[in-house]
Order: sequence, then C-alpha cells, then structure tokens
Amino acid sequence: MHFPSRVSRIASKGALAWKIHHEALRRQAAGEDVILLAVGSPDQAPPPAIISATVDSLRRGRTGYAPSGGYPEVRAAIAARFARQTGQPCTEDNVVAVPGAQAGLFCALQCLAEPGDEVIIGEPMYATYEAVAGAAGATVITVPLRPETGFHPDLDALARAITPRTRVLWINSPHNPTGAVMTREEIEAVAELCLRHDLWLLSDEVYAGLAFARPHFSPWALPGMDQRTIVVSSLSKSHAIPGFRFGWIIGPPAITKHLSNLIFCMLYGGPPFIQDGVLTALRNDLPEAGAASEAYRHRAALLTQTIAAAPDCNALLPEGGMFVLFDVRRTRYSATDFAFRLLDEENVAVMPCDGFGASVAGYLRISLTSPESRLEEAGHRIVRFTRKLAQQN
Repeated sequence: MHFPSRVSRIASKGALAWKIHHEALRRQAAGEDVILLAVGSPDQAPPPAIISATVDSLRRGRTGYAPSGGYPEVRAAIAARFARQTGQPCTEDNVVAVPGAQAGLFCALQCLAEPGDEVIIGEPMYATYEAVAGAAGATVITVPLRPETGFHPDLDALARAITPRTRVLWINSPHNPTGAVMTREEIEAVAELCLRHDLWLLSDEVYAGLAFARPHFSPWALPGMDQRTIVVSSLSKSHAIPGFRFGWIIGPPAITKHLSNLIFCMLYGGPPFIQDGVLTALRNDLPEAGAASEAYRHRAALLTQTIAAAPDCNALLPEGGMFVLFDVRRTRYSATDFAFRLLDEENVAVMPCDGFGASVAGYLRISLTSPESRLEEAGHRIVRFTRKLAQQN
C-alpha cells in the first residue's frame, strides 16, 4: 500500500522519547513499585471549582455542538485574562479555542507555513515540534541552546540562521525540557528580528504560569508584535487538567479566521461542558494555580539538592516549568541506556533527552510531577544507582 510522505514526516524521532514511559506504565500495572517521573502530567488535584462547573454543565445537558472556534464568552475570557497579563489589548476576535496546546501548535503551523518554508527553533526542543512542522511540509532549522549559557538563546546565531525562506521563529518559554525562562531583553531581540525580516513569531507559553527565576514575558506585550505573534497556551499544566484538552491560540484576526476554518473541518468545535468548566479558571485567579507554581519551585530545589550527591552527574536547577535536567555524560552511558538501567535496577522512570536534540544528548529530563516524599525517594534511588555505576567504572 502507498502512503503519502506526510506519514513519515509526522513520525519524528522525538516520538521514541516516550518508550521508557510506556514500559514503566506496563511494569507499574504489573504491581512493581515504579516512580513515574518521565512525563509532565501534574499530580495535583484540579481546582474543585473547575470540576464542579464541568459536572454541573453535564447535568444541564450541555453535550451538543459548540462553535468551531469556541464560545464567544470563553474566547472573551481568554482575551481578557491575556490582556491583563500582557498589558496589551486582546479581544475575542484574537482567540481560537483548541483541544490543548499541542493541537494549537499543530493548527498554527498549518496556517503559517507550507512546503519550502523554514521554521527556526532553538534546540533542544519539545519532542513533537519537528513532527508538527513536518506535517505542514516546512523545514525545521535548529539553533543550539547550549548548557554553558543556561540554554538561553544565542541571538547572533539566531540572526544568522534567517534566510529568504524563513517564515517562522518559534520560541518556548519557560522551556521544555531545559526550564530556561527567556528574559525580556531576549524576547525583545527576537521580536526585532521578526520585525526586520517580516517573520511570524510563534510563542509556546504553556508553562507561562510556572516561571520561577523571573516573570514570564510574552512578545505580545511589545509594540507592533500583536500583528505577527501567535501565542499558544492552555490550562493543562497550570491547573492540572491535561485530560480536559483545553487550550487556545491568540493571534491577529487575519489568522484566527483561517484557524477557525481549519478547526471547523477538523473538530467541528470542542465539548461545551469542558468550555463551561474552564470559565471559572479563565475569569478568576484560582489559588490552586498559584500553589502549583510554588510547589514546582520547591520540588525542583528538593530534587536537585537530593541528587547533588550523585557521582559523575550534575543536576541543573530550572528557572521554570516542571522538569529538572540531569547530566549523566560523565558516567559513559548514553541517556537512553542510563534511563533503562535505572528503571530495571531502581524502578525509577525518567526520560532520556535524546529525542529533544543533540544539545542535550547525555541528559535526562526528570519530571517534578510526584509528591515530595516520592520525589525525594526517587532522588535517593538515583544516587544509589549512580554510586553503583561509579564503583563498576
């Protein structure tokens, strides 16, 4: 049977990053005491107000079709929330609701790039980015984010990467997997490049509510950037509701019109009861969201302190997000081999960063999505394992 080239473009090597997680889930289901720290699935309970509103909506029979781009009141609530955060105007015409940030990124690239276009992304990058760009037929151009600069962008290298075929600059802050939070000055420099070269700026802000080292800064807040910035985000991480699959795209009306058309032929709109449920979070600053941010900050400090005793390894304290990077290059094991041996010998599942890019080859991404007691226990298991490796070497 013949398949179009698209199917190979969406099967990027990044998908392999989840192999160890699936194996850990299998072992856990078999009764093994596995500590799952491979994926960013929040362990906190969702805010009760969201659950109550969702259940109430279901009981009221809100199970029919919704407008393809989201209910006007939901889009208006997203716009008002974003306008408060950025200090810049944003209206419901700037907003399209989507089933999660992942779908938002996919839809955005479908409307921003086509075959022959180049999309510049800092590397390492989240494992699905390559496939998302590939689905649009675009070519990914990577610019390394280096450990010695805390994985912050090399702005000169970014400028050199721009060619006449460049269509989009794609940023992610707080960054997955490194936890780097871009400074305002860095965002301003990226925005200036977009203005100078007439480029779109795609900003993945799904971890915006989990910035520790400095406040998150969106390029939407800069003069003139509301006409060329596409912001994608969701409530999945900040409000611990990834299963709701609720997110949004913010951009100029010229593109949200196309996005609505795309969503119409893909989804025919999202579930009404989900949109009813999240309205309370969009309209109010729920205390649970702020508590989650502080919890991840504290967990990051706890884990890095615990695994600091691991020989031949180095843990990097993140500036935001829900992950800690763990450098195992000096153990002489690849990240994948290290991760599978750790799972086999200590029942701790972490994600090798091989699928995120060459700049983090030899690193592990450790999720902070587990209670402190389990996280500390995982840290002790990791130290025990690395000491065993050091004795063997």
